[in-house]
Amino acid sequence: MLRTEKVLLLRGLQGRSVRVVREHYLRPDVPCGSALCRADCPRDGKLLSDDATHYVVPDWKVVQDYLEILEFPELRGIVFMQTACQAMQHQRGRRQYNKLRNLVRDARHDCIMFFNEFQLLSYLPRERGEPLEKWQTRSIYNASVWYYNHFLGQMPIVMVTEDEDAIKQLGSETEGVFVISFKDYLDNFWPDLKAVHELFDSILQSQRERENESQENKGKEYAEHVPIEALEAGIKSGRYIQGVLNVNKHRAQVEAFVRLQGASNKEKARNRAIHGDVVAVELLPRSEWKGRTAALCENETEEKTSGEAYCEPMPTGKIVGILQKNWRDYVVTFPSKEENQSHGKSTQKILVTPWDYRIPKIRISTQQADALQDFRVIVRIDSWESTSLYPNGHFVRVLGRIGDLESEIQTILVENSISVSPFSEAQMCEMPVVIPEKPWKVTPEEELKRIDLRDTHLVFSIDPKGCEDVDDALSIRRLTNGNLELGVHIADVTHFVAADSYTDIEARARATTYYLADRRYDMLPAILSANLCSLLGNVDRYAVSVMWELDKTSYEIKQVWYNRTIIRSSYKLFYEAAQALLEGDLTAADEIPELKDMDDETRKQKLEELVWAIGKLTDVARHIRAKRDSCGALELEGVEVRIQLDDKKNIDDLIPRQPLEVHETIAECMILANHWVAKKIWESFPHQALLRQHPPPRQEFFSELRECASAKGFTIDTRSNKALADSLDKAVDPSDPLVNKLLRSMATQAMSNAVYFSTGSCPEEEFSHYGLALDKYTHFTSPIRRYADIIVHRLLLAATSKEDKAGTKDNLFGNKELEELCRHINNRNRAAQHAQKQSTELFQCMYFQDKSPEREEQCTADGVIYSIRENGVLVFVPRYGIKGAAYLKNKEGLVLSGQTDGTCEWKPGSLQRFPSKIISAPTAGDSITLNLFDHVTVKISVQSSRCHVDTIRLQITTCKPHKMSAGDMSQSSHISRTDLVREVTKTAEEAQLAYDKARMEKMEEGYEEYRQTQGLNLYQLLEEIKDLALLDVSADSRA
Repeated sequence: MLRTEKVLLLRGLQGRSVRVVREHYLRPDVPCGSALCRADCPRDGKLLSDDATHYVVPDWKVVQDYLEILEFPELRGIVFMQTACQAMQHQRGRRQYNKLRNLVRDARHDCIMFFNEFQLLSYLPRERGEPLEKWQTRSIYNASVWYYNHFLGQMPIVMVTEDEDAIKQLGSETEGVFVISFKDYLDNFWPDLKAVHELFDSILQSQRERENESQENKGKEYAEHVPIEALEAGIKSGRYIQGVLNVNKHRAQVEAFVRLQGASNKEKARNRAIHGDVVAVELLPRSEWKGRTAALCENETEEKTSGEAYCEPMPTGKIVGILQKNWRDYVVTFPSKEENQSHGKSTQKILVTPWDYRIPKIRISTQQADALQDFRVIVRIDSWESTSLYPNGHFVRVLGRIGDLESEIQTILVENSISVSPFSEAQMCEMPVVIPEKPWKVTPEEELKRIDLRDTHLVFSIDPKGCEDVDDALSIRRLTNGNLELGVHIADVTHFVAADSYTDIEARARATTYYLADRRYDMLPAILSANLCSLLGNVDRYAVSVMWELDKTSYEIKQVWYNRTIIRSSYKLFYEAAQALLEGDLTAADEIPELKDMDDETRKQKLEELVWAIGKLTDVARHIRAKRDSCGALELEGVEVRIQLDDKKNIDDLIPRQPLEVHETIAECMILANHWVAKKIWESFPHQALLRQHPPPRQEFFSELRECASAKGFTIDTRSNKALADSLDKAVDPSDPLVNKLLRSMATQAMSNAVYFSTGSCPEEEFSHYGLALDKYTHFTSPIRRYADIIVHRLLLAATSKEDKAGTKDNLFGNKELEELCRHINNRNRAAQHAQKQSTELFQCMYFQDKSPEREEQCTADGVIYSIRENGVLVFVPRYGIKGAAYLKNKEGLVLSGQTDGTCEWKPGSLQRFPSKIISAPTAGDSITLNLFDHVTVKISVQSSRCHVDTIRLQITTCKPHKMSAGDMSQSSHISRTDLVREVTKTAEEAQLAYDKARMEKMEEGYEEYRQTQGLNLYQLLEEIKDLALLDVSADSRA
């Protein structure tokens, strides 16, 4: 190893140049990363293929300008030099650099990064006075020559550059190393890749447009950005505020916010910043501060609002600089023929409209405008000069025809930066081979390492119908000492997914399985997610199990242990069948395939065991939940709609999810496991454990909840989670259960998002989970569909491993790496949630698209008003789980008027808005008064859009409740869940008292009488209030 020095010229906050000298070590054994190597280089990790016709080395400028072309999988054998990668990081920012890093890691792409600046023979020091760009090109060429010589001339090296001087000087300097322009490379080596040439022309045209604009003497449309050095100094001094620009999608032209810091109004004040950019804001004088309007606008449903939302002035500013551009791929639509006619056929420059309302129109140069006007197209933004009203971009590729289901689904994926390419050959080669002639089976080596539960425990799973990726299974049994043993068994994914394997890297990049309304995109290959790691019925599987010994009376935890196990799930149940068995309906056994081939006696015995286990699990879950409730756990409310498809994949119905008690039973067991695993991994790795925190919400976000509750005479105390939970439990209108449901929904909207974090980056007092009322929490129970759980499994196994502990710890992330990974996973989780929500809204629109609002009964439904605005109300439609705007004043200025037959029509008039009601006063006709939580009848229709997403439209037809059908009536609740919680809590308290009495009097037979619930069956209570149960208790993914 050779030690040398590297001199860097860095610019300080005051703008002065600072000379920094750093130690730089050179080694002769830096691996080349090619399968062609015969020099005994280490062959760990990804290798370049040895069957390519040549290796291509892009210069730093080619990497920066044409990275999206280098992403084409057809371009093979690419060597990204460290010098080019560092230039990308310094000049294009972290987002582009991460994109390059992900490309290098992706097993689907035949490319690597070579650390040429650490290789003794390829390193080239910079000469005194040499321009940085010239040194970078010379350094990359020198590394290319080393590469050629390292392979003994077996592989030609093609260096591609945009530096014409370098092409002239270096083009024929070394035999076997060719230096050519990128255009010549594409023309000569890849002449048939039409998509590549089209993209190259598009990028080149965009570059020329930028050069032409900079040469023209145009007037300034925007103020110049403050230099980055001055921005950093201003942020440090407090003159500027740093934050992420968040554009209001409903008022994209006039409202944008810097998160948690204030607002910038009007596009000029935004100064060319785009939604998602990290910006510096200068506050305006207080006299120029503005407030948000309270009027409904296009496509509005609901959004999280703070106390200043209703016309009260809030800190307002203007953007003076952009610290980090977070530009991405944008789906756009070309103007229609009518819109385009005014430009003339010879027009090169076209303004395209992004699908996302928050993104400004983008100017691109193309001759395909007429051909592409009926298609969704992807573009990328290249620049936004101060002389231009619009950003400049270039065409990338066509997604599909507007309105086609696949095109709209792909649009949702692209807009959320979700990549779901098929798994690569390299990843699939890591998978176990499973064929009918050679089925997978437990190995003798694993039998020695694991605890075998196959013959000792009744293990079963409860999941939605059709579920293939079964992460978790449960068991419960009575021990010889009379206590209970509760087990949560989770698929041992880490056995099949080694750390830093191709499969692991891909799972890390995806971070989660993406669930859309009609499909899912798996995080892991199907051989794992739907087979070897899925805890299916009557097959042997590897698991990681958490087992508790519970007191036979109080269900208090006596001890806990964690082990790698072998299980065989006896039953793969679905929720409805388990619920029926819990109710005592034994006919549900006919729907359990594992019971079908048994004789009557065996079947009866097995069924009795299963019914006892489900009942006992439910009883335990009630007590666990009651204990969390007493600590302040929140029962939140949301809307979840299931899209019911027929055999031809057409939309048959929209069905709001009906909660069952077994949902909550499963959820409580998963929450318990996650909590105990969180405690274990934190104890063992206090500075590098992955946990999940749910910060307390900001109090101003509760203002609308408090106002709405007061309209019904309720008081909501939001000072703590316990106070909030108690207040919501009391806010019950006996005549209308939807009031409590909507209040809980508003509380949900006010919540901050739960996020993953590394324990080394956060003080312990901030570890807690506000919603679940737990001091420590993580995600352990779904490793098939969440990468965070895979990390937690590795942490748990390292914490509990008795052998090779040091080796196990080598696979763990340090605090800094884990913190970066948590940011990535949190980002992907948000993208998954947005995509799921958008796909549900897409199918809701498709359901109503072909229906006539005037003639078809499905288009008329009951709605409940949950928010009052200046020109209308926000309405919740329980039947379809829809929330939307209903206008009381239309675009022509007419207001809604009541008729003698109870219907409504538009007439001239005015509106008066109050905190809890709105009055429509027409000049002729009856006035209408609508209060918060009033029931109205609405007509549902769809507003179509060429450029943007279609939206649901609600129109109030009568101010009376819609007459519910028999099916809807059966879903209505007559009793609040509050009573159930109190009943369960009371039961838990009685159980504890009974236990104490039994212990004192040594009367073992006495406790049983007290422990059982007396009177009305608890399940009967719960069944009556299905609509008010906890959202998504079947999975703890949102906890």
